[in-house]
Formats: sequence, structure tokens, C-alpha cells
Amino acid sequence: MVVKTTADIEYITDYNSRQQVKAGPEEVEAVQPFSRRLVEDYGYAHDQLQTRPQFRIKSSPSGQEKYPVDIAVFHDARRTYDNLYIVVECKRKNRLDGEKQLKLYMGLSSAQIGVWFNGSEHLYLQKVLDSQGNVSYREIPNIPKADQRIEDIGRFTRCDLRKPTDLKAVFRDVRNHLAGMTTGITRDEALARELINLLFCKIYDELNTPFEKQVAFRAGVDEPSEHVKTRIAKLFDEQVKREYSDVFDKGDYITLDADSLVYVVGELQNYCILDAERDAIGDAFEVFIGPALRGSEGQFFTPRNVIRMMIDVLDPAPGEAIIDPACGSGGFLIVALERVWQGIDKLGSERGWSAERLAKQKADYATKYFRGIDKDSFLAKVTKAYMAIVGDGRGGVFCDNSLKPESEWDRKTGDKIELGSFDVVVTNPPFGSKIQVRGDEILSQFSLGRAWKREKGSFDWRPLEQLRDQQAPQVLFIERCLQLLKPGGRLGIILPESIFGNPSHGYIVEYLRRHTKILGLVSMPEELFQPYTHAKTCVLFAEKNDAPPKDFSMFMGVAKWCGHSSRGNTIPYDDVPKIAPRYFDLKTKRTLPHDRFGFMHRLSSIDNNILIPKYYDPDIVNELEALEGTHDLVTVRDLVDNHALAVSTGVEIGRLSYGTGVIPFIRTSDIANWELKIDPKHGVNEEIYERYSQKYKVKEHDILMVRDGTYLIGTSCMLTTVDTKILFQSHIFRFRVLQPDKLSPFLLLALLNSPIVKKQIRAKQFTQDIIDTLGNRVFDLVLPIPRDQATRRSIIEGTQEVVEGRASLRQKARQVALLVADKGQLSEEEDELVKTL
Repeated sequence: MVVKTTADIEYITDYNSRQQVKAGPEEVEAVQPFSRRLVEDYGYAHDQLQTRPQFRIKSSPSGQEKYPVDIAVFHDARRTYDNLYIVVECKRKNRLDGEKQLKLYMGLSSAQIGVWFNGSEHLYLQKVLDSQGNVSYREIPNIPKADQRIEDIGRFTRCDLRKPTDLKAVFRDVRNHLAGMTTGITRDEALARELINLLFCKIYDELNTPFEKQVAFRAGVDEPSEHVKTRIAKLFDEQVKREYSDVFDKGDYITLDADSLVYVVGELQNYCILDAERDAIGDAFEVFIGPALRGSEGQFFTPRNVIRMMIDVLDPAPGEAIIDPACGSGGFLIVALERVWQGIDKLGSERGWSAERLAKQKADYATKYFRGIDKDSFLAKVTKAYMAIVGDGRGGVFCDNSLKPESEWDRKTGDKIELGSFDVVVTNPPFGSKIQVRGDEILSQFSLGRAWKREKGSFDWRPLEQLRDQQAPQVLFIERCLQLLKPGGRLGIILPESIFGNPSHGYIVEYLRRHTKILGLVSMPEELFQPYTHAKTCVLFAEKNDAPPKDFSMFMGVAKWCGHSSRGNTIPYDDVPKIAPRYFDLKTKRTLPHDRFGFMHRLSSIDNNILIPKYYDPDIVNELEALEGTHDLVTVRDLVDNHALAVSTGVEIGRLSYGTGVIPFIRTSDIANWELKIDPKHGVNEEIYERYSQKYKVKEHDILMVRDGTYLIGTSCMLTTVDTKILFQSHIFRFRVLQPDKLSPFLLLALLNSPIVKKQIRAKQFTQDIIDTLGNRVFDLVLPIPRDQATRRSIIEGTQEVVEGRASLRQKARQVALLVADKGQLSEEEDELVKTL
């Protein structure tokens, strides 16, 4: 699916016709995914489908073609009215409206099957004719594949199962249906447990059914719902639970009502879950749990493309001990297992091992070398079960708190996991501003559990004896991971970006510099864990080393796209798979362009203990270097040090002060397009203004620029004569030119809004708590000042014309407002109020 933008309208390429269509929610989330599913999952040929132009159904047998169908499916390539087989409607309606529309279209046409799909839920209907010619409709568990009859739905042999194209979308469909229709179970966690149990029935059935035999996990079109439930419940109780008695409890049962169970089985029965490219269990859990339950505990499940990138970089080999101390649903362990098995396959091929010996070696390696811990018992159970199904190793997964002292671990955990015994640690620990670890028992184990002190004016930190009152779990996990490693062992960990950039976290960077050789850092996009959290993260790769070299080159990369949007929908842009190949190319010193996908940076060139890769984006460096011949490259700090510029911030007055008067209080959202857009609801009274105006007084030609927020950082404006009686927020910088003869304020405004400076602002803004901030890194901005006098003069005159022209228009608006009341003069309060218009 290719997205193009024309005149602010987004278009996508229609999957079937290849025509450009408007990228509305209906197209992106329903029409295109279901078109793809019809071809890739159900086996229909492209020439059997019609999407664009839309096929139209007649209002009567002899009437005009009236009703457009989103997707029409024909028996064969003949797209004629009497050859219509399936109609698919993807309007964003509720289930009842969708059913009415399907019955209308099917009643007016030869279509035997109707599908309603709105991107998150579906309905499948069959038209039935009795011997008298009467028409009725019945719901069916699925639609037939291209080579199936309707009555063959659910009659699958093992070899009939197909690899799913988008299993997460299927799970989303199932979740939405169950949440709205299931009786007796409404919580996502309970629904997740049910689906997990059913998934293991499905996977067990795939593993143990011969290719030519009929699968047990099926729902036939004519099969009573209770029969389906009885068969699936028997499969779970008598086979799955018995095979994995250390995973499932005796009290675990399939409790879904029969109709809901048929819905789930009907959706999954076409697919071979074992062939899915993504972690089916992790996907299901992610969809079913959501942010409300898991987000509060800081658990955000890692997308599979990031897991693969991290495992590719760490490159675990057969015989290396691997652990994930916050294993969640087991994604890192599963992918690491796949990587190690590739090595065993190669070894077996070289040594001529039989299939039986190869399988035994894989199981032995999984059992001996793979370990996982999670403090959530259900997550530990999920990982244990999934490890068991894909190749054992379940005996190395434990429910415990990784951060507790080793002596406090459960005996089973302690028998299998020992500090300082692992070659590879890879993890995505829980993190969040609302979860903290407290208590001397845990904090006293860690240097990062202590208070640290930095000498004034220095970036050198040292730990104190005093323990902190609390510490974020992700910080303690850094040290615990290093404790688990052998000397020279390799760590891959996902951490909040703020750890590597905020001045208050400088002691964490100092700790890493003392105890590791940093192998690499990768900036990840904000969408990575959306829609569950907006947390901005980096991936750290490090080698445990208590005497690291004083200086070395480390790898850095910047992924701007991660394959899904902020809503969690798949998009065709993904930088993540490009990172690991570039890492190894640069590691072997091949001559490559240094761009955001990978570049090397010396430890000695790190600024102020900032380790965030996007801060050193080589694309920006290259662009600035290209300007050196024609521009003077001057930092904001240079201008401040030379007394040409003053930079300060505003004041916070408290919400209770809003609306007490008409004197504008400028917030970040009031700055746009080089001017103020004042909101009169936030005006303050004269008393509040007088209290703060001396310290925060503004002048004509001062520049205000947003310093904190999300998307507004860097937005700026210039104040004019009508803007000088204001207060402004602390999230805003004030730039005041002190030597206009050396630096025109109009030139400064243009420089701050130039593309290269905007890129720097985006690169230097980091997440702190829940918002992004530019902070003191504003002083590191490089301003490219043209040396050519004529160019500078043209920029100054053009900027001045814009600023003064807009000020003039605002003044004219005030004069027009006066005409309404036919007043030649206003009171001071009226005048201030009109200014805000």
C-alpha cells in the first residue's frame, strides 16, 4: 500500500485495481486489508475481484445499477451480473446496519455470500433458498476459499492451512467481537486467557495432526455450535493440559460460550499459526490487554521487527547462555531461539546429523541455555507455554521479581539462574514515570539505587553512601542486566530516551561509561509503542567491561519509521530492518555513507554526556558542512557569550489566574506562523501583571519560541508594538537581540525558522517525563548566517515586511471592531480586550 499526498489529500494504491483512491479510514482499515486477505489468505485471483471502478447492484432485475459494492467477488474472471458470488461491504456501520445492507444487496443480486467488515469486526452471511424459492439468511463461521464449496467450510486437512498475512488484524477482530458479544466475560485479561488457551489448542493441533488428516480445530458451516465447543474443550482438557501439565493448571478450562467460541475458531481455522511471521501469542496479548491493564505496570510489548533487529546485532551463538529478565510474552527468547537453531542447523549439516539428532540438539540447547523471568504469573505462563510448543526450554522460565536480591528468589529460579553466568542479556524492562521501586532491600544491591552527586560545572558524577528514596525500575534493570552477564557479555536493552539525554540522568550515562564498552545506540520513533504509550525510546547495545577503553567509536542509528502508525495500523515505511546490516557493515569497516541508518561516533566527541543518536544526526552535520563556504556557522551560545543575544524563559501563574483580566498570558499554543494568536480566556488582571512584569517584561522585536511540548517546539514569533503588555509561559523562550547593529532581530527570526535550524531543534528535543523539551540544548543550535551582505539584507527586509504587514492587519482589525459600536475611543479594558481579537 503506497501513500501519496496531493493538495493535502492522501491517496493510496488500491490493492486490486492499482488505481489511486482517497486514503479514508474505510479504505485504509477495511477495504484494502480485506482485498488482500481475499487474495493471499483465501486464494481468489485478482481478476475475480472488482474494487475500482465499483461494481453496482441493480435496484430491480430490470432497473438501473444503483448500489456500489466495496468489493465484488465473482465465480471466475467473468465479471458479469449473474456471475456475482460474494459482496463485501466495508462501511463504518454497526453490525445491525451492516447486516441489513448485506441482505438488501444479496436479495437484489445473485450473490450467495455477504461479508460486512469495518476494520475491527466482521459478519459472514449465506443466502439460503428453500424448495419453495423462499430466501433466508444464516450466519456462517467463515467464507469459502477459492477452491471450496460453502458446505466444505471447516473441513480442513492439515495441509490446507495457509500462512496468515496479518494475524494481528484477525486478533483485533476477535477481541472486538468478544468484548461486545460474549456473555459472562468482559475484562480484557479474562478474554486474553481464553484466547491464549484456544491458541494453544490450535498450535497443538497443527503440531500433532498429520498433513493428510482432518484438523480438530475447526467449525463447519452446518455443525452445531455445541458440537464445536465439545470437541475443542476435549482437545484442551485431554491433550493440551496433559502435554503441558507444568504450564496449565487443572483449574484451567475453556469457558467461552459456544457461539463465541465458533466465532474465534471460524476466524482462525484457515491459518497455520506456526507459520506466522509475528509472535502470535504476543500479538494476541497485546491486542487483548491494551494500555488500561498492562500500561499501568509499565509493560509494553516489543514489536517483532525491533526484537529481530536486536537479536541480529547481538548475534547469539549455539552454546551461549541467554536470559531475558523481564520476558513478557517471550518474544526475545523465541527469536533468539530461532537464531541459535540456525547455527545448529548449519552445524548439523556439516556433521551429517540425522533429523532425530538435530531435533534433540535443539531441544537440549533450549533447555540448557535459555532463561526468562517475569514477575507477572500469567506472562510467565504464556512464555513457558510458547517456549514449550516451539521447541521446549519451558523449564528455564520463571515467575519471579528479577530486581529482588538473588537470595530472595524462589528456589526453582535460584537453581537455574545465577548472576555473572550469561553471555547475552536482551530485554525490554518495564518503565514509566508512575512506577517506582522502593525499599532498602532492593535498592541497596545497586550503585544506581544510591544518590549520586555532580560537582558544579562538571559532568563527573560519583555515588554517595546514601540510598535513594525510590528509583525507576528501568534504571535498576540496567545494573541487574550487567550483574547477570559474564565479563565481556553482551547486553541489548530498550530504555526511555530521557536516560541518555536529560542532565539529571547524567549519572546513569557515567555508570555506563565506567562499566561497559558501549557498542551501539539506536533512536526509535515515537510510534514504536503506540497506541499504548507515547514513550520515546532508544536501544542500547553494550559489552560488560569494568575497565573500558578511554575512547572508542560506537555505532549510532536513527529509525524514523517502524512499520506502523500511531494508531497501530501497518504502514509501508520501516527503517528498523536497515539498522542491523549497517551495524555489521560499519563494524567490518566497509566504506559506506554515514547517514541516519548508521554512523560511527567517538566517545570523546560526546557532548555533555548526551548519548542520543539523533542529536548527532550525520545528515544535519553534512548539511551544515556544505554551508561552511558561504555562511558563518554561529551557535546560540556564541551569541550569548559575546553579549549579542539574551535568552530567558517565562513564568507560571497558575490556572486560577486565567480569565481574571484582559492582559494576555501567552501559552505555547498561542504562537503560530510568526505571530501571536491570543486566547482571551487566559487573560490576567493588572495586579498579576504588575507582580511579574518587571522580571518578565517584553519589548518590541523580542522573539518568543516554544521550548516544551510535542509538535510545537521551535515555533516562534516576533513581538510588535501592540504585543508589549503581556506575560508569557515558562515553556517559552524569549530571545532578545542586544546588539541590533551586529545581529538584526529580523534575521534571527528567519534563521530560527530555516529548515536546517528546524532539523536541529527536532534532533535536540528529548522526552522528559511526559513531554518533549529543547531545554538548554537551545544554546547548541548552529545558526547559518549568510556572508553575502545582499542576501542578508534581502532576508531582513522580507522578514520585516511579513512581521509589520501582519501587525498592520491586526491593527486594522481593531479599527473595524470599533465601527461595530460606532465608538471613536475605548476604555483601557475595552482596548485590551479588542487587542486579543
